[in-house]
Amino acid sequence: MSDRDTYALRLGDDALVLSQRLSWWSSRAPELEEDLALTNIALDQLGQARALLSSAGDEDELAFLRGDREFLNLLIVEQPNGDFATTIARQLLFSVFQLRRYEALVGHPDDVIGGVAGKAVKEVAYHRDHAVKWTLRLGDGTEESHRRMQAAVDGLWPYTHEMLAHDPFEAQVGIDPAELREDWEEFVGGTLADATLTTPEPGDWRPAGGRQGLHSEGLGHMLAEMQSLHRAHPGATW
Repeated sequence: MSDRDTYALRLGDDALVLSQRLSWWSSRAPELEEDLALTNIALDQLGQARALLSSAGDEDELAFLRGDREFLNLLIVEQPNGDFATTIARQLLFSVFQLRRYEALVGHPDDVIGGVAGKAVKEVAYHRDHAVKWTLRLGDGTEESHRRMQAAVDGLWPYTHEMLAHDPFEAQVGIDPAELREDWEEFVGGTLADATLTTPEPGDWRPAGGRQGLHSEGLGHMLAEMQSLHRAHPGATW
């Protein structure tokens, strides 16, 4: 696989795995409007994933026939949904990063990567704003919602180090995530402050390895569910 295809796969896997996580909330969200919002965000992510994966190979094979060690997504997007606050915290931390990354990739020399980025900027801007709205609502809400939102941010924060780490490969073929750190920290830090939440201090535990196929147990369980129909009926068509 070429460097270009590997990069497209990284971007696509981030979107695909997050889409699958968010789709779980369909019919389970705390209110009907939120049920529709999270489902639409999941569909946006799925659309990005399909365009990127199909440009790197057969999209069905890449989505449904790879094992967890072959997926190249960041660890943060595969983290379990947990309660609603955890899902919102994950969405805030990742969508701010994903938006900055797509903005940097607009005009990329590869037509597919640049094209997906150009279309996705508007989509992910909404995803980010939606996460901000709920972060403010939960963080500056009741004592219980504040406690849950702070716990969610604290629990997911270690995974942001992998997301924003210097990556020589991505710097060569796309955008170095480390270049996005300053803007990300400013936006996320400001949002947390507005929500009366505390930005966690950097810790010694910094899980990594998603880009190399080293994943948490949760991804394997998620893929087993996502891939079960296709694996049970290979080659089936509607």
